[in-house]
Amino acid sequence: MGQILKVLKGTKDILPQDINMWQFVEEKANKVFSSFGVKEIRTPIIEVTELFSRGVGDTTDIVNKEMYTFEKSERSITLRPENTAGVVRSYIENGMHRLPAPVKLWYHGPMFRYERPQAGRQRQFHQVGVEMFGIKQPAADAEIILMATDFLKSVGLNDLEVEINSLGCPKCRADFKEKLKAVIKPYLNNLCEDCQNRYEKNPLRLLDCKVPECQAIYAKKEIQEVIMSDFLCDECREHYKELKLYLDNLGIKYNENKLLVRGLDYYTRTVFEIKSNNLGSQNAVCGGGRYDNLVEQLGGEPTPAIGFAMGMERLISLLPQKESKKLDGYIVSNDSQEAFKLAQELRAHGLNIEFDLANKKFTKQLEKASKVANYALILGEDEIKSNQVSVKNLATGEQKAINREDCKNIEV
Repeated sequence: MGQILKVLKGTKDILPQDINMWQFVEEKANKVFSSFGVKEIRTPIIEVTELFSRGVGDTTDIVNKEMYTFEKSERSITLRPENTAGVVRSYIENGMHRLPAPVKLWYHGPMFRYERPQAGRQRQFHQVGVEMFGIKQPAADAEIILMATDFLKSVGLNDLEVEINSLGCPKCRADFKEKLKAVIKPYLNNLCEDCQNRYEKNPLRLLDCKVPECQAIYAKKEIQEVIMSDFLCDECREHYKELKLYLDNLGIKYNENKLLVRGLDYYTRTVFEIKSNNLGSQNAVCGGGRYDNLVEQLGGEPTPAIGFAMGMERLISLLPQKESKKLDGYIVSNDSQEAFKLAQELRAHGLNIEFDLANKKFTKQLEKASKVANYALILGEDEIKSNQVSVKNLATGEQKAINREDCKNIEV
């Protein structure tokens, strides 16, 4: 035997005994998002690297440190680290701006980032998310937050905390950035290397730093006074005020967090996170916000947009495990020809049926049936002659003989 090959670090197999949880979350996503009129979209896993450097931003950790990028036919290709940029690319390329607004799209699938694996976070991970295009009013922001909370509640999470903030528009944010840089400048040499790089390129990202020494600096009174100041222009202030009114009327409890900036360059105005108290320090289960300039930035018409994404691994880690679904019936028979025929008859009526391909002893077949199915469908010589099947309820032990054609009506 050769050396056993193992899964790459930071990736995991999703095994049959775990797949029920994934299917449960995906089915809930489809149900909840469809109730809001959202349509599913599936974009390629690989995109041109420029999509992410232009869209996500070349000052982000994702682009600078975490992307899986390779050269092919003299073109730079990247495994998608997130899916908003890909959905925006598809929206532009496929002329969706000609559809009546809003255009609402949802997705789920694998993303790839080279980072240290930790609880609920892998190098290949999965996200489910929603993007909405064409509505500038804060009603869209409120619906997106409502949709995210409805989905999380539908899968069984109720210990949720919504945090919101407004980053303003590029116009009013410019003055804020300069004030923030001025008050932080005396401490610049004491900041981590990442923060020193961000200072010029994207000073808002300073507030997203998790290094304790940097956090201590940003907690200083003179810096906090700038962070907590109301720098929004009248239009952004009114947008934020109206969003909070919508959330109040919808009964969505929220906290305002001036330090909430999110990790991507494309956000404008509303940003939000939904947190779970079961996740410890890394407790954000969902994040999103408005990105009104991204469609134009990627070559489309100016289009307001907002969305959110959440990690499926992290979400599933918070949910109680579900038992694997059992087969409707398991055929117990030493006549594999007849068992095969009966199995296909019942599968044609939508039942999940299996039988013993190895033709083991009756007792072994019954033993397996008790583990994997709700009913044992016993097909012995007498049953075959009389065109009947003995049906055993494996939960109660009750057994009765019925006509073969009635097997399709067994209660499942």
